[in-house]
Amino acid sequence: MVSDAQTVPQPLPPEAVQLMTPQGAPPSALNEASERFLPYLQRLNTEAAQNIYRTMVTTRRVDQEATALQRQGQLVLWVPSSGQEGAQAGALAALAPQDWIFPTYREHAMALGRGVTPRELLLLFRGAAHSGWNAQDYRVHPYTLVLAAQALHATGYAWGVGLDQCDWTSQQRAENGEVVLACFGDGASSEGDIHESMVFAASYDAPVVFFCQNNHWAISVPFEVQSRVPIARRAAGYGFDGVTVDGNDPLATYAVTAWAAEQARSGTGPVLVEAHTYRMGAHTTADDPTKYRGRDEEQSWSALDPITRMRSYLTAQDLGDDAFFSAVDEEAEDLAAQTRQAVVSMTAETIPALDDVFAHAYAEPHPLVEAERAWHHTWEAGFAETEGENR
Repeated sequence: MVSDAQTVPQPLPPEAVQLMTPQGAPPSALNEASERFLPYLQRLNTEAAQNIYRTMVTTRRVDQEATALQRQGQLVLWVPSSGQEGAQAGALAALAPQDWIFPTYREHAMALGRGVTPRELLLLFRGAAHSGWNAQDYRVHPYTLVLAAQALHATGYAWGVGLDQCDWTSQQRAENGEVVLACFGDGASSEGDIHESMVFAASYDAPVVFFCQNNHWAISVPFEVQSRVPIARRAAGYGFDGVTVDGNDPLATYAVTAWAAEQARSGTGPVLVEAHTYRMGAHTTADDPTKYRGRDEEQSWSALDPITRMRSYLTAQDLGDDAFFSAVDEEAEDLAAQTRQAVVSMTAETIPALDDVFAHAYAEPHPLVEAERAWHHTWEAGFAETEGENR
């Protein structure tokens, strides 16, 4: 049974950056940390602000459709992102086109926002591909299902970027320099891979922004069990800056990530951003959150829904009217229909042969892999012999 102590959302740390109230209005007063990032918010024009909202709404609709498809047996698994769209869309808007994103398995707003199609996104969850897209096409690395491994990949790539740009001038870095966004959750922050990544990134001033979406639950373990201090404070131990932000405030997340990317792009090294958000639903479609948290908690956090807050902000600032919101809703429904059609049209012919696994292990032939491939062929042939005997 879920205890009453778990039904109240944990308050944001006092140093958290917040640029809109829970009702979507500009705060009457800002804390010192928030004042520091206000100038970065001024870079956000009307089109970009509207696009943040559009990305959130369309992503949630695809999320809902994918959840339904999994329940109907069309997907092997699905990882919902409902509630975390504000952190993702805000951070995405702060990146330059040349920047890279290394996601976990829940960054649907970032993937779709970069142009990945619903079909490409869901091929993995259908079990029809190792990854549905070419990373170079979107500068979005394939989803990583091994917890925290993507932080190592991101840091290694960022190290290479730093070497390529080591002789660049500050102006060249500002205009064309690449930054790598390494996404992970609060649960992954307990993995050694995160520690190793931050040590290495700090040692070599890698241009990487470690972006933690703290959704308060590592599957069934609450955040207060995982860490006694905000994750952002750990950055000091590695020798670089860390910032805590209200991840359900898309404006604040945008401003903080814009600053962090600017720091990393300048060549001064990595930055850690901890975006406090909330996973409204299950960890995956194989999870039942009613086993470890209460409905009161979920309802309390629903009042901080980033989509509702952003819509209120756009309306109050005369940046969005009824026609705009209706058009976004229509676009979301169209995308949901495309999602369903893409999944149900995937046939057995689209599923790669198991033999293909061996071709993607290394870029060049490897004797151990070839030996394993030969064993696989022998094993597979055994079934054919058995079938012949049964006839």
